[in-house]
Amino acid sequence: MATDLIRTIEETQKKAEVPAFKVGDTVKVHFKIIEGKNERIQVYEGLVLCFKNSGIGRTFTVRKNSYGVGVERVFPLHSPRIANVELVRPGKVRRAKLYYIREKIGKAAKIKTLIVKKNTEK
Repeated sequence: MATDLIRTIEETQKKAEVPAFKVGDTVKVHFKIIEGKNERIQVYEGLVLCFKNSGIGRTFTVRKNSYGVGVERVFPLHSPRIANVELVRPGKVRRAKLYYIREKIGKAAKIKTLIVKKNTEK
């Protein structure tokens, strides 16, 4: 009975519209930051390394290079503080976790772009 109550609470807190992106994509995460009484949106752009967990606790890790230093940040997918996730460039990868990118430097750390076939039917 307690597990049913937990599930119903989790279902109410889940986002209805989950952004469509996958591992290997370059994304811009619009994240709400509260500083005292001010609230602003900060954009964090980087490569999606992995997805973890499932349900309400699902998270994704985004990695970017900031002044030559690799920075990773973990975002909860269903967080109300995420305004939206914008897809910048789809990536072509064959793995579920891209942890090997951490050791790569320069051009070796690049991910190929997924070329999407456009529908030309009229």
